[in-house]
Amino acid sequence: MNHEAFRASILLEALPYIREFYGQTVVIKYGGHAMKDEALRRGFALNIQLLRYIGVNPVIVHGGGPQIGKMLEQLGIVSEFRQGLRVTDDATMDVVEMVLVGKVNKEIVNLINVQGGKAVGLSGKDGNLIRAQKLEMAVERADAPPEIIDLGKVGEVAAVDIGLIDSLQRSGFVPVIAPVGVDDDGSTYNINADSVASAVAVALGAKKLILLTDVPGVLDKKGELVSSMTLHQAVRALEQGVITGGMIPKIKCCLEAVDGGVGKAHILDGRVENVILLEMFTQGGVGSEITRK
Repeated sequence: MNHEAFRASILLEALPYIREFYGQTVVIKYGGHAMKDEALRRGFALNIQLLRYIGVNPVIVHGGGPQIGKMLEQLGIVSEFRQGLRVTDDATMDVVEMVLVGKVNKEIVNLINVQGGKAVGLSGKDGNLIRAQKLEMAVERADAPPEIIDLGKVGEVAAVDIGLIDSLQRSGFVPVIAPVGVDDDGSTYNINADSVASAVAVALGAKKLILLTDVPGVLDKKGELVSSMTLHQAVRALEQGVITGGMIPKIKCCLEAVDGGVGKAHILDGRVENVILLEMFTQGGVGSEITRK
């Protein structure tokens, strides 16, 4: 096959997937190295642009843990972590909201807009988008009652109101969401971005949930990539200890999304250039996917 024919074959390979995803919503959790490397940042913005041009509706949820940690350090605020989660008092929550909503969110919005897009930044407070509740954490202990850990202003998603997202999508905008929510009393909570992305995907009835990470995907006990798992297989892998460490909460978010009606959930390596397009518009795809059956 000559060079011209090869290029044409790539476009033809993408055609059925373009047809399949036209008019559909894809929720993307943006974080990790993809947010730090300048070439990957630009590539991400161009990927989002291409999705919009071919009729896909991307919704972005972002994290910002390293940026929060850096600002807290500059301000002399010492962070305490319990079970991998930052204990968040009122002063820390102010910094978290400032960094996520005021800095990281607007940087992503600007990144997309500079590339010719139409992005709008939101937090969970806007339009009652994310209703939060305090995260209750109990740690099991041998021969003792569970230890109740108070994480302060760390929350979980109680409800999602998609009205504002719908309005923005109808007007051709890309919503970019900071994972900050508010409870019924008006208190602000920091929420895990993967969890927010999963809940938003379920509320929108998204075709796909994509979590960008800094690993190739889910690995088996031999260290080889697991390209596809059903809900049942993923649950068994958790029970058997095949999935460990930081991958556990990501898999649980994927399970919740697919069980809640999302078409497929994907864990992709954000360090790979154009990884979103490779997953969505090539026959083999990349990373790991979780499907209902």
